[in-house]
Amino acid sequence: MAGKKRIGIVLFQLGGPDSLDAVEPFLLNLFLDPDIIPLGPLGWLRRPIARLISSKRSVPVAGKYREIGRRSPIRLLTERQRVRLMDALVAHIDPVIVTAMRYWHPMTAEAVEALRRAGPLDEIVLLPLYPHFSYATTLSSLKEWRRVYGQPNGGPPERTIDHFYDHPLYIRALVEKIGSVLRQFEDSSRIDLVFSAHGLPMSLVEKGDPYPKQIEATVSAVCEFGAKHYSSWPRTHLLCYQSRVGPAKWLQPPLTGTIEQLGRKGVKEILVVPISFVTEHIETLHEINIEARADAKKFGIKTFRMMPAVGDSPLFIGALKDLVLRAVGIEPPSSSTPVASAQMGGATV
Repeated sequence: MAGKKRIGIVLFQLGGPDSLDAVEPFLLNLFLDPDIIPLGPLGWLRRPIARLISSKRSVPVAGKYREIGRRSPIRLLTERQRVRLMDALVAHIDPVIVTAMRYWHPMTAEAVEALRRAGPLDEIVLLPLYPHFSYATTLSSLKEWRRVYGQPNGGPPERTIDHFYDHPLYIRALVEKIGSVLRQFEDSSRIDLVFSAHGLPMSLVEKGDPYPKQIEATVSAVCEFGAKHYSSWPRTHLLCYQSRVGPAKWLQPPLTGTIEQLGRKGVKEILVVPISFVTEHIETLHEINIEARADAKKFGIKTFRMMPAVGDSPLFIGALKDLVLRAVGIEPPSSSTPVASAQMGGATV
C-alpha cells in the first residue's frame, strides 16, 4: 500500500469471560482495577477484597452466563467490528487494527505485542469503544495502555479519540436501530421509550466524571433526530441506569425501579434502548432481555422489546471510520460520510 499512511489502531473494550471457568478470574481483574473501586489510602486491601468479591459473585454471575450461551459474546462481536472497520479504511490508509480488552483476553499486553509484531507504524490511534467518556471505562483503558505500552517517546505519534457520544453517524446508527424495533409496535408513538445506560458510582460523578452529562446529550440528540425522521416516534422517553454493584450510591433512577413505576402507572408497552453499549453482552442479553423483561411482566407491562446494539452496522462503522481518518489528518470523502458537515466528537491530537 505505497503512499498510504500505516496506522495502528487500538480498539479498547471491557471484555468478558470466554467460558464459565473464566468468570471468576475475569471478575478478579475487574475488581482489582482502582478505577472501578477507588480505595485511596486503603489500596493495600484491594487484592484481598477483590478476591473475596470475585469468589462470592462468580457463582451467580456464572449462572447468568450459562443462560446466554455460557460465555460473553463481546470478543466475537468486537472482532466483527474490527474486520468491518479494516474493510472501511483500506482505501484510505494501511490499517493495522488490534483489540485491547481491559479485563479478559485479548488483553492490552496482547494488543501491544501484536502491534509490535506488525512492524513500523506512522501513527497510532487509540479508540476506546465506549461512546461516553468515563473514569471507569475510557480512562481506565487508556491508563492500562500507558502502563503496558510505556511512553511514546521516539515511537509513532499517538492520537486519542476519547469519546464519540455526539458523532452524527453514531446518533443515526442508534436511531436506525430504534426505528427497526418501533415498526414492531402497532402505534409506536404511544409507547414509552426507556433509555438504559450502564450505572456509575456517584463518587466518580462528584469527582467530575462527564459520563452522565454525555449520556443525557446522546439521549437528547437521538430523540431530536428520531422525532424529525419518524412520524410515529414515541412521545415519552425516560433515562435510567443499570448494573449497580455494592452498597455505594449510584446514578439514579435504576432500570428495575423505572420499570416498576411504569407498570404501576398502567403503561403496557415499552422499548428499552441500551444507550451506552455498542455490542451485546451480559448487561443487555441477561440484565435487560431476561431480568428486566421478567420485571416488566410482573408489573403488568404486556409488550417488552429491546433495541439491539449498533454492533457492526454500516452507520456505526462509518462513524468509527470518520473518527480515525480525522484523527490522522485525512478528510473523509463527503460521499462516504452522510453527515459530513456536522460537528465531529472526541478526536484529540
